[in-house]
Amino acid sequence: MKKPVLTIAGSDCSGGAGIQADLKTMTMNGVYGMSVITALTAQNTMGVEGILEVGVDFLEKQLDAVFTDIFPEAVKIGMLSSKELIETIADRLKRYSAVNIVVDPVMVSTSGSKLIADDAIETMCTKLFPLASVITPNIPEAEILSGIEIKTPDHMIKASKIINEKYSCAVLCKGGHSLNDANDLLFDGENIRWFRGKRIDNPNTHGTGCTLSSAIASNLAKGYSMEDSIENAKRYISEAMSEMLDLGHGRGPMDHGYFIK
Repeated sequence: MKKPVLTIAGSDCSGGAGIQADLKTMTMNGVYGMSVITALTAQNTMGVEGILEVGVDFLEKQLDAVFTDIFPEAVKIGMLSSKELIETIADRLKRYSAVNIVVDPVMVSTSGSKLIADDAIETMCTKLFPLASVITPNIPEAEILSGIEIKTPDHMIKASKIINEKYSCAVLCKGGHSLNDANDLLFDGENIRWFRGKRIDNPNTHGTGCTLSSAIASNLAKGYSMEDSIENAKRYISEAMSEMLDLGHGRGPMDHGYFIK
């Protein structure tokens, strides 16, 4: 039987990131995807034109509908644009004792558009991070969360330790961003583990963060360890990018269904 996995995130009408990328990733990783939508976005490969946030009452209804009927074996959390939404999600996750929570702390889109209010960042850190099995910041996000510049692999280690100490969560600090060949660092409070990746010469990276975190959640739901889940997720995203899908006029999406011919 397929394991149910929930994504809590914003919608991307162009299909490359957000809810749409999450559900594609979950399907391709062999789980049953469900979604709670936090916001509608008008966006494409060139940028975000508008954000329409879901009301707190309706967000609660979506969460209750999922958790009281098809209980998810893992939860991936993506774009959360306001403090009120974050507080609501944290309350429901605790109320229903949600498991295998993967938080992708989305702050800026691939195209450079800001996606979260300043006062929401602290709420996300203090309310959601302690509930997470792992958070998956990229280099710019890890710099914001740790308060230090990250220019070397040693800086990644230092930043991850700072974030872990401040918010009591495991941290997968994602490489790339001209720092290394897509090598990611996991720090769980005790152990450091590097996940080596080969840089793929593909400028189309729209939705890579959404895809990786969803793939990790999918593998956790299937019973894999955290380390094996990350390995499997990195393998999936590398293959999807290696297909060299080229859509749109900006940073395009990857081919989530690369093995369907």
